Amino acid sequence: MLMSLLKNDDAGKLILRLTVGVLMLFHGVAKILNPGSLNYIAGQLGNAGLPEFLAYGVFVGEVVAALMLIVGVFSRYAGLIVVVNMLFAIGLVHMHQLFMLTKHGGWQLELQAFYLLGGLAIAFLGSGRFAFKRD
Repeated sequence: MLMSLLKNDDAGKLILRLTVGVLMLFHGVAKILNPGSLNYIAGQLGNAGLPEFLAYGVFVGEVVAALMLIVGVFSRYAGLIVVVNMLFAIGLVHMHQLFMLTKHGGWQLELQAFYLLGGLAIAFLGSGRFAFKRD
């Protein structure tokens, strides 16, 4: 009986969307409250030979896409935006940690991997029934 109650794909999609969206939104709000972080990101982009204005994309990935996931509107696109955001973050800032472990034995990029793979899962799964606009 318990297993039949737990068999609810739409609830699982909602939990995944809310988890990725809310946790990602914290990062976006932190960047809004700390404008210097945008300068850091712009510098990283410049060092990589990319246009510094792309730094504003962090707000798209960490605020707009996060809100899209929370509300459940164009969730597949929002998931893909999160994936792109995380590929930039890993490529620009975390590449040196790719094969490193924390002092507790965890992968140093486990948080980044969570966001990247969570976004990818949402892109494949869609929003589910509990969304403003199902996809």
